[in-house]
Amino acid sequence: MSALSLMLPLLLTLAPQDPMRVLDGGSRQQDSVRQAVRQGRFVPLEQVVADALRRYPGKLIEVELDDGKYEIEILGPDGVVMELDYDAATGRLLKMEKD
Repeated sequence: MSALSLMLPLLLTLAPQDPMRVLDGGSRQQDSVRQAVRQGRFVPLEQVVADALRRYPGKLIEVELDDGKYEIEILGPDGVVMELDYDAATGRLLKMEKD
C-alpha cells in the first residue's frame, strides 16, 4: 500500500470518547483506513486515542495518519499541546513531545 496521509482534524467540540466520528465522509483515503482497520493492518483509532488520553489527559484537538503513524495532539489543562505518535500497525507509542 502506498503511504497514506490522512488529515483528521477534530473540532474542539467533539467528544474525545468518539474519535471515529472524524472518519464520517466518503473519501478514498478514509475508506482505505477503514479497510486497513477491518483487515487488521491498522489498530483502531479509538484504541490509540484512549491510550493517548490516559497518558496525557486533556482535550483531543487533532488526529493525523501520516506515513503509517497516528499523530495525536492533546491540549492539556496547563495550555500545553502534546503530540503523541503511534505506530498505526501495532498501536505502540513511538514518541511523545510538546508541540
